[in-house]
Amino acid sequence: MVKQLSHTVKRPGRLLGDPDVEIPVAEDLASVPGVPQNPVDVAFYSREYPLETQTIEKSADRQWALATQSKDFDEFREGHDEPHEADVRGCAGFRRGRAYGDARARRGPHGRHPTAGARDGLRRGGIHPVRSALHFAGKKRWAKYEHAICLALEQDYVGTQTGPSPESDIARFETYEVEQELCLKMCDYLRSRGYHAQVHDGSDCSGPYIPLFVAAGLGQLGANGQLLSPHFGSRSRLMLVTTDAPLTYDKPVDYGIHKFCQQCQVCVNRCPGRAIPRDKVWWRGVERNKLIYDRCRPVMVTYHGCAVCMIVCPIQRYGMKPVMEHYVGTGEVLGKGSENLEGYSLKGKGYFGAGELPQFSRDFFEIPQGREEDWLFEKFKERLNATGVPSESELVDFANDVMEVLEKGETTFDVA
Repeated sequence: MVKQLSHTVKRPGRLLGDPDVEIPVAEDLASVPGVPQNPVDVAFYSREYPLETQTIEKSADRQWALATQSKDFDEFREGHDEPHEADVRGCAGFRRGRAYGDARARRGPHGRHPTAGARDGLRRGGIHPVRSALHFAGKKRWAKYEHAICLALEQDYVGTQTGPSPESDIARFETYEVEQELCLKMCDYLRSRGYHAQVHDGSDCSGPYIPLFVAAGLGQLGANGQLLSPHFGSRSRLMLVTTDAPLTYDKPVDYGIHKFCQQCQVCVNRCPGRAIPRDKVWWRGVERNKLIYDRCRPVMVTYHGCAVCMIVCPIQRYGMKPVMEHYVGTGEVLGKGSENLEGYSLKGKGYFGAGELPQFSRDFFEIPQGREEDWLFEKFKERLNATGVPSESELVDFANDVMEVLEKGETTFDVA
């Protein structure tokens, strides 16, 4: 059934020199630019209940993840993790002998407006102010600058479609490596113009990045909890550069995604862990599909980051323009119900076609909860209830375990 047209969104082509693309948005998909939200509620939760990164709030499952995750691309990870973590530490503190957060600018601000120079280096980027409310609690003192340059870098198409697999994992990590260098070059440019800059890495997030990308018009929040952008959907990796350079801000756009996802539901139906709720809820002042962490995390860890919700998304597979044109022309979701879009394999479990889902035992989803030190105390209390007071040597062992966790301290770097 042909749909009435609400509006058309015009965006730059996928590659430099490509013509602009026009994305039609059906009348029944039109909502609001960005995401429906209640600013009063958003401000209240940000102020009274600030978000914290999952690497801290969920630190108990990090060691479990390291022991559980697939070992069949350890060689690649060894070559990636050490230099990448060193660069992340450099982004967070020092890089080439200079602190990007605290270093003095090389010269006073001068020359052409920094927005023009920044946009020269961006093809999939946008600019938006970043408030303290959008930083994780543990990063509020570290993050210094109010203008955010949002960079979304496309990851390899072919490698991504093979997921969950070592190839899809490699596509993810290699994209971060390239993107990190691009962000550092952006920082070098801004510093050469007399300003300060910080890199906010994808492996050491300073906050939830997607709200900034949505506000900058680079896409909208999908049902799978990921940014759905015009050319490659959720097949991208996100980083920020923040700066004190005066920049011209972009604005949010209504691509029709907020309502399209409710019509589509492919990621909801195909999620191996059944972690994506069918209906949207209001969460911290924003209307969204709130993912269930405890059903998502075990699958991600066991099967190469999973990403089934990315792979089966028609916006990712075919691009936003073809999908929206098909919907306007037919009222149907392009590829829905087809093996081409919905089929995937899980190592050790086989292939699952459209309408088929893997089965897991209940204990598959039983993972350590909360912070690592809190989890130790929970297990200790369970033992007290089961067997009474432990021996002195066992108490000493428990105290040493707790001390080891406390001495390790909190880290925002995501190792698993």
